[in-house]
Amino acid sequence: MLPSMNSIISLKLNSLWALLLALTGCQSAHQKPTDSVAHQPEELVRTMGRTVAGHQLKYLLQTPAGRQPDAGWPLLLFLHGYGECGDDILKVKKHGPPKLLSQFNELRECVIVSPQCPRDSWWRVDALLALVEEAIAERGDIDRERLYVTGLSMGGYGIWSFISHHPNYFAAVVPICGGGDPFRLPANRPPVKTGIANEFDSAGLTAATRLPVWTFHGADDGSVPILETEMLVKLLKDGGNMDVRFTTYEGVGHFGAWERAYADSELWRWLFSQ
Repeated sequence: MLPSMNSIISLKLNSLWALLLALTGCQSAHQKPTDSVAHQPEELVRTMGRTVAGHQLKYLLQTPAGRQPDAGWPLLLFLHGYGECGDDILKVKKHGPPKLLSQFNELRECVIVSPQCPRDSWWRVDALLALVEEAIAERGDIDRERLYVTGLSMGGYGIWSFISHHPNYFAAVVPICGGGDPFRLPANRPPVKTGIANEFDSAGLTAATRLPVWTFHGADDGSVPILETEMLVKLLKDGGNMDVRFTTYEGVGHFGAWERAYADSELWRWLFSQ
């Protein structure tokens, strides 16, 4: 008995459907899902798009590898000391996070922004704020609840000045052997140097009542007296901040303070847990 025309058509449709399913399955087996694509680490040199407070900062941008967290990457701002000012951006890798990136998982898993302060100048609060905001806007993948900053010497000064104006901007801060007013430094420091302004606001610092702070200083620091950090810690505590840690290194001078602090894995665990 010959098959009917309807049976023949049905058989052909079923065969085509089976072939289509087989081809689709083959393609799915070889196609990587989009969320499996991992970010690759990058190191870029960038420049701010505009001048703010007299600074159009050049900065080193180091980005992490791996999958982006759902909320976005944490961002760490690093502020170098006076010796790294100038126009050679590689100087910012002399100390601190940009140099130690390969040694700590926490640093490999965040975006690190390391600006370079111009020669014969000092960190400017408005310029630093504009820089971080520009980096966040350009990337579009930063967790605004996890913005951090650390810095040494002049960088420590920059942090204390910044939080005295914007006490709730960062999730946590780590200033090392810095101070408040740079004009209190010994005679071989400012005001002999040019281009330095004091932006620190002691009254503003007392408003940082909920900001986690871990600060470090060498007891034998001959460049920035430890009294500077002691006064700032007292201001924070007098203002009601109960989340202040102050580590003093006995027998340690200026350089040794940040070398010891940044080599301590507990520091990085603490910072990125805030």
